[in-house]
Amino acid sequence: MTRLVEHFREGLDAPICLTWELTYACNLACVHCLSSSGRRDPRELTTAECLAVIDELERMQVFYVNIGGGEPTVRPDFWELVDYATAHRVGVKFSTNGVRITPDAARRLAASDYVDVQISLDGATAEVNDAVRGAGSFDTAIRAMENLAAAGFRGFKLSVVATRHNIGQLDAFKALADRFGAQLRLTRLRPSGRGADTWDDLHPLPDQQRQLYDWLVAHGEQVLTGDSFFHLSAYGETLPGLNLCGAGRVVCLIDPVGDVYACPFAIHDTFRAGSVREPGGFTTVWRESELFTSLREPQSAGACTSCGHFDACQGGCMAAKFFTGLPLDGPDPECVRGFGEAALAGVGAGQTPRPSQDHSRTSLRARPVPVSIGRRPPAGPDLPPARPCDDSPLAGISVTPGVVRSRL
Repeated sequence: MTRLVEHFREGLDAPICLTWELTYACNLACVHCLSSSGRRDPRELTTAECLAVIDELERMQVFYVNIGGGEPTVRPDFWELVDYATAHRVGVKFSTNGVRITPDAARRLAASDYVDVQISLDGATAEVNDAVRGAGSFDTAIRAMENLAAAGFRGFKLSVVATRHNIGQLDAFKALADRFGAQLRLTRLRPSGRGADTWDDLHPLPDQQRQLYDWLVAHGEQVLTGDSFFHLSAYGETLPGLNLCGAGRVVCLIDPVGDVYACPFAIHDTFRAGSVREPGGFTTVWRESELFTSLREPQSAGACTSCGHFDACQGGCMAAKFFTGLPLDGPDPECVRGFGEAALAGVGAGQTPRPSQDHSRTSLRARPVPVSIGRRPPAGPDLPPARPCDDSPLAGISVTPGVVRSRL
């Protein structure tokens, strides 16, 4: 009998979930924003086009959609789209910096059985968080969590990107989530979008990777990870989750203009599979695109062939390798055996790909942005983003082997 994970590895006839960035507009300017958000793209899908996509997801029996951005709640039709999706049996998880989670919004969310919320926070203190996400963003997120807790919303998510500056706060993040009746979600920093500019300042150091791994082994049953850290399994014990790259197999991304990418962290022309605006819509892209078909083929271990830990780490993250200039069949840049560090030494200046699109304010990308905890100037009031909701194909749901959709 074929193992469940093999069905996932070879692709399903519909994604288990997908990330959908509704807009690039955002009120923040996070220095690691994977989609380089900030300014709204005038080509955004219209309300009617978004409703048509939801109809398609319903027909495909997609379990749920992770709505992100940008800050999705700034779209005027945000609640209309959420209500339409849930009415059509497409569950919604959305990620937000909390700016519009008012007491009324919190009560509305608490009353729904089909909507989940993730509040993005990248520091357990204002000093650490605001250096990355912008002045005042810590207070905004705390206020949103207070509103959700007061409304009786139990089990919403506190979403944290693990960085060099917050690894030491893991216990504090867990305590913060417990305080509000939330569940902690940790995700991995990728060198995508503006994160490419701040990767060297933000990504955890080797000893911190080990600290993170040990903490996840101890707390993995209570903490969601979105399968972000399967590369750490080479330390020994496999972490809970799918433990493989689901890009184009069980997950993908729809961006604000309808382009479909294999992975939420790989917004680059190399990983663009098509558009929902093309004939056949999303269904045809998912089932017939050349890119997705190739990703579902057996993948070579490449440079990792001789490593005895490949079966555990699966070669690591496709996006992390691509945006650091490493080959896709090479080691992960944060390979815990040290092979990534050696491979990075051979990457020359100018050999790292840049994002295909950039919706940052011009001033944000004029030069690299050093991350200095406690010394970052206040962000402007009028722009960039939050996290895409989930990168896990299984986060928050259970999949029974007997009801897995057939492979392509």
